[in-house]
Amino acid sequence: MALTRDFKETVVARVKSDPAFAQALLDEAVNLFLNGELDIARLVLRDLVNATVGFEGLAIDIHKSSKSVHRMLSRSGNPTMENFSAIITAIKKALHVDIKAQVVPG
Repeated sequence: MALTRDFKETVVARVKSDPAFAQALLDEAVNLFLNGELDIARLVLRDLVNATVGFEGLAIDIHKSSKSVHRMLSRSGNPTMENFSAIITAIKKALHVDIKAQVVPG
């Protein structure tokens, strides 16, 4: 099911007004990625990019075309590790946060 425009606008508004929400989205995307949920991680990152740096801004930051960045973060996208890392780095910079991974007993 496609997301509605209202939902996407709500996410954008919430990210802009609540830095903790933006950080939580980034945290969720990273945890999804680390736990093998790559499709969902890309879609969460897509929403976060839309609400923060924008695709054009991200494309400039990572030296790729906007169209390429859109493809990377689509449901069927397949960014290289280098591109994925660059995307995360650009979002971290925009949110003024750092990421620390932690291994816990399963």
